[in-house]
Amino acid sequence: MVTRRSPIFYGYWILVAAFLCNMVTYGCGFYAFSLFVTPLQHDLGWGRGDVMAGFTVFFMMTGLISPQAGRLVDRHGARVVMAVFAVVVAVGFVLLSMASQLWQYYLGYAIVGLGMAGTGPLPTSAVVSNWFEKNRGTVVGLTASGVGVGGLVLAPFVGGVLLPGIGWSHTFLVLGALCVGVVVPLALFVIRTHPEEKGTVAHGSGEGTSRVSNGAGGVSGVTLRVAIGTAVFWFIVATYVVSHFAQVGAIQNQVPFFEDAGFPVAVSAGALGAVGLSSAFAKFGFGWLCDRIQARFALAIGLGLQLGAVLVLMGISSDSPAAMAWLYAVLMGVGIGSWLPTMSMLVSGYFGLAHYGAIFGAVTIAYSVGSAVGPLVAGKMYDSAGNYEAVFVLFLILFIVSIVSILVSRRPAFRQ
Repeated sequence: MVTRRSPIFYGYWILVAAFLCNMVTYGCGFYAFSLFVTPLQHDLGWGRGDVMAGFTVFFMMTGLISPQAGRLVDRHGARVVMAVFAVVVAVGFVLLSMASQLWQYYLGYAIVGLGMAGTGPLPTSAVVSNWFEKNRGTVVGLTASGVGVGGLVLAPFVGGVLLPGIGWSHTFLVLGALCVGVVVPLALFVIRTHPEEKGTVAHGSGEGTSRVSNGAGGVSGVTLRVAIGTAVFWFIVATYVVSHFAQVGAIQNQVPFFEDAGFPVAVSAGALGAVGLSSAFAKFGFGWLCDRIQARFALAIGLGLQLGAVLVLMGISSDSPAAMAWLYAVLMGVGIGSWLPTMSMLVSGYFGLAHYGAIFGAVTIAYSVGSAVGPLVAGKMYDSAGNYEAVFVLFLILFIVSIVSILVSRRPAFRQ
């Protein structure tokens, strides 16, 4: 009997599935969040800082669960992990749709954050990294661009169609249905963690990729315990903590800021979509760049662009043209396109793939803490001062610190 092989390398189907999972996960959880701030303020009478605290709960839970989710992926594969965690996300959105008290709102976002730890960049970057050795940075960048497309597609849909048409409660239900309807089938029927599960090998396998130390399952790398014993691990952690504090703090407050400045809702929602579009193209670009220069230099470029975006925000006033909002959106979008491709390449390049999920999950704690605290602090500072002037100055300082932190990092040397 002769086995017929598909002319299409199965890794490309993995790439498409991972792209779509990132699109839905980040579109529903990250980019849609700020669109609910004003409706929840108006309908339930909560302060802006109180609403922003939901994002803090969301990302803190994602960070706390990510190392455990990474270990599950390392040990049991991504298929079942992604499917189960997607159902958890849907349960969280159902609870959010019924929230009338702050504790219910926070509980809902805690469950959403728990679920998204196992449905987005952590498992998808691990799977794609296993399937591609040649041009890994470019492929990871393509997968990561799904995050930006989620903002491009879902932010305008949520802000322009769902919220005005069916209200915030039913919109939460739609987001939950999207997560289950897209992620679960793709995880169960398409995703395979290792090429061996389909009787093949990684694309470009054996073409000179570096090995750190022997690992299980035909891949190599050091353990999480070894990784956290290196200085470079903590430089990476510091970089993502402070940069995501500023990055996510700016993104999640940009819609309220533009509305305060007098921009129409269409411009505010459109700018959010433009951030997503720009970051989608930029993630591919930064992935490609990581195949040609060191990931730390690529990340420093991205952080510099985000610093420039904050400078643009500081120059916006009530009489500013809409072009200022679009300039900010493009700079910020291109800049944030750097974080996921460079983070994946830093982890796989410095520490290997054998324990990628656990190490990536540990670094995820860092950017999750920054992402969780940034919007909350910005919201509280706004409630106290009535403007964002001090907030933007703080963001500038943090971007400078993060650039210095990543530039002083160096590849660790391990014993064979």
